[in-house]
Amino acid sequence: MKFDADLVVIGAGSAGLSVAAGAVQMGARVVLIEGGEMGGDCLNTGCVPSKALIEAARRAKGTVSAKKLGVSCHDVSVDYASVMRHVRETIAAIEPHDSQERFEGLGVRVICGYAEFASKNSVRVGDETVTARRIIVATGATPIAPPINGLDAVSYFTNETFFEIRNRPDHLIIIGGGPIGVEMTQAHAQLGIRTTLIERFEILPSEIKETREIVRAKLLQDGVTVFENCDVSGINENETTKTITLGDGQMIEGSHILVATGRRANVQGLNLSAAGIETTDVGIKVDDSLRTTNRAVYAIGDVIGQEQFTHVAGYHASLVVRSALFGLPAKVRKDHIPRATYSDPEVASVGDISDGKGIETYRVAYDGLDRAIAGARTDGFAQIWVKNGRVRGATIVGAQAGELIHFWSLVIAQNLKLSKASSVITPYPTLSDINKKLIGAYFTPRLFDNPKIKSFVKLIQRWVP
Repeated sequence: MKFDADLVVIGAGSAGLSVAAGAVQMGARVVLIEGGEMGGDCLNTGCVPSKALIEAARRAKGTVSAKKLGVSCHDVSVDYASVMRHVRETIAAIEPHDSQERFEGLGVRVICGYAEFASKNSVRVGDETVTARRIIVATGATPIAPPINGLDAVSYFTNETFFEIRNRPDHLIIIGGGPIGVEMTQAHAQLGIRTTLIERFEILPSEIKETREIVRAKLLQDGVTVFENCDVSGINENETTKTITLGDGQMIEGSHILVATGRRANVQGLNLSAAGIETTDVGIKVDDSLRTTNRAVYAIGDVIGQEQFTHVAGYHASLVVRSALFGLPAKVRKDHIPRATYSDPEVASVGDISDGKGIETYRVAYDGLDRAIAGARTDGFAQIWVKNGRVRGATIVGAQAGELIHFWSLVIAQNLKLSKASSVITPYPTLSDINKKLIGAYFTPRLFDNPKIKSFVKLIQRWVP
């Protein structure tokens, strides 16, 4: 069979761009197909704009809380329109890295349009059909609208439309207490906006109870009204106000609604059956090497409906390049993949953070860190789960948690025993001391509370000159 390309990549989000850039620079003929915006969710509606907004909120909050450090700031004001302009400018500054021009400059052929499978080895874009040895589906995911009475009749935002807001909300109501909901609720509260968060279960359900308690307390301290274990039974609106009715009959009025209740894989319109590709309840079905039920086709990133993070998309891309270009074995591991929620304080976890047989837990609080005390950032803790001297999971809730968790990701990825990890030296004073202290917490009872060690030391001191 004559092929037009070595790789066809469907979707120019984080996953697709990483594959295309890596493959073309290694000499492969690559065709990249995108029907929407280059850069996908992360650049345009996800990670980049949300973190730009969060940074503005942290600066505003930091200005107010500087009184703890003896610094008084008067007449702090927030220009919401300017904050949102900062968000757009941030996207624009990063956009060239993901642009069509850059990828064409690398040698990728970029086709603008929506692709559908024409056969097991070909895709159709409009009137054009492209054949390839390998096809990568990286079409991402879109927000899910929950089945709430009246929702389809009112105007509301999702993360894909939220950053189009220009005017300051009077009262922002967010439905969904996962990472996106918590981040956006708290950021707006720190910008001085009245906010309400509604969650059907508990906020940040993937994290442990103590972590949720710390984040919940900080949300309340920032002025957020939090409803947990609450269903939304209905929504309606008039010209100026949206009204949400909870399952217990309470009614909440607001000016803007953000729905952040999960995401659904983008598989519609791909004509997957023409390529013999099966799906599951959450996305495209793949094996441990990210191959679909058609061995010539891989699916990566959010479209497989598993861990929906940008860094996971990049990880998937590296595995696919290894497998598709070099024919080398490449299987997905999940135990070393971290996640982070950029709340205040931040939350980050990796590995198995549940207790089980033979598991020991060790915890160190931020208020024992000299750097945290100096910066008045003592809320939080770090904890590890250990079995047979090896870390099985770690969680950190506190300042810079997203930066600190990578140490434990590396320890788990390399299956290091804590005796090996203990050789790390952290500069003093830094927040990274907390990881060193966790290792110390593991060894303290084994060294300092061990009568055999004490007897041995006495013997050595008596007989060794």
